[in-house]
Amino acid sequence: MLRSHAASSLAGSLFASLWLVCAATIAHAEPVADVHALAQKEQQPLLDTLRDLVSIESGSKDVEGLNAIAGRVADQLKQIGGTVEILQPTDVYRLDDTPETIGPAVHAVFKGSGSKKIMLIAHMDTVYLKGMLKDQPFRVDGDKAYGLGIADDKQGVALILHTVAMLQKLNFRDYGTLTVLTNGDEEISSPGWRSTLTKFASDQDVVFSFEGGGTDGTLRLATSGIGSAYLTVTGKSSHAGARPEGGINALYELSHQVLQMKDLSKPEQGLKLNWTVSKSGTNRNVIPADATAQADARALKVADFDELEKALQDKIKNRLLPDSKVELKFEVRRPPLEANDASRRVAAYGKTIYGEIGLSLKVDEKATGGGTDAAFAALKTKGAVVEGMGLSGFGAHSNDAEYVQINSIVPRLYLATRMIMDLSTGKLK
Repeated sequence: MLRSHAASSLAGSLFASLWLVCAATIAHAEPVADVHALAQKEQQPLLDTLRDLVSIESGSKDVEGLNAIAGRVADQLKQIGGTVEILQPTDVYRLDDTPETIGPAVHAVFKGSGSKKIMLIAHMDTVYLKGMLKDQPFRVDGDKAYGLGIADDKQGVALILHTVAMLQKLNFRDYGTLTVLTNGDEEISSPGWRSTLTKFASDQDVVFSFEGGGTDGTLRLATSGIGSAYLTVTGKSSHAGARPEGGINALYELSHQVLQMKDLSKPEQGLKLNWTVSKSGTNRNVIPADATAQADARALKVADFDELEKALQDKIKNRLLPDSKVELKFEVRRPPLEANDASRRVAAYGKTIYGEIGLSLKVDEKATGGGTDAAFAALKTKGAVVEGMGLSGFGAHSNDAEYVQINSIVPRLYLATRMIMDLSTGKLK
């Protein structure tokens, strides 16, 4: 009897332990299931929001349209409980093509009971001109939703709105602060909002940027920096036939400068400089008094732009025509985003979350293509910055071909919501 009782007790203990493990597993799985089910319910409301956003023309220089979309976004953020303000730019970094008036940004803060600071960013402006909407309205065709700016980046704005809405519906407030910033000048290199992005992001634990994830939903931890060089040469005009020696040929000096700067690229480290635009002269028979050139620059590290600018300024000291005047201006239109360990940890956790719904998630640590506002957010923060949280899609900046993949809505809502939840509760460290 004693042996039988002992065996029975042992079996009971094992059963109890097994039940506790199962219960813990069920307790963990339940909120995951709730999140996924809610993401499925949120798909159509997100498409409705996307339709509304696409139906507001908001080119980077269309201030009226940008004010309209900012009001629409602000209203929705207020409805889901945020402290919201529409900001006007006060610290403008004027670039060569910066318009006189820059569109607003929408800033919202949701306060929770925890300690983690999380920021979500996207942009409201597009590259399209006012009036194009009438010929290319929002439409759904199969598993694709089409529209001007739908992939770049109105889907990102919609995803943020509905991710925050999901958190509210789940009654989840374990974060410290959840900050949302959507700006209206990304497509023109964010002259009005770059400093605000850097300032707001500086003390965040994580910044998620909701640019599109491309056709395969890849998260990006690095993006190229974009720079521009402007070369201006001033000479002196004179008759090209009767008295060419009386002039100072700005075209000759410009050619000299461009040629001596043609080998400043360092492809092995991702630094590229290419002269792409030039202009000089007014008439065939006049020695040109003025000449200009522009160059496109790309870099993978912030320091590379500093070194490039110094090299350019040193080069112009060597002139072909001593009496000519040579000036060079260098603009960092967008700094590079560099991967760090914090970003790698967050992105790796994203792979785990995607695995829960039977999907694989790609993460790219190597910069390809152009830059994004994520780079401004990363300038002063020690936290993670993850780009490409948006929907899968294709055709950005193209007429009648820009779309997002509808079947990426539920996975992306699930990913963003779970990332915020698990970061807030310490599961993602």
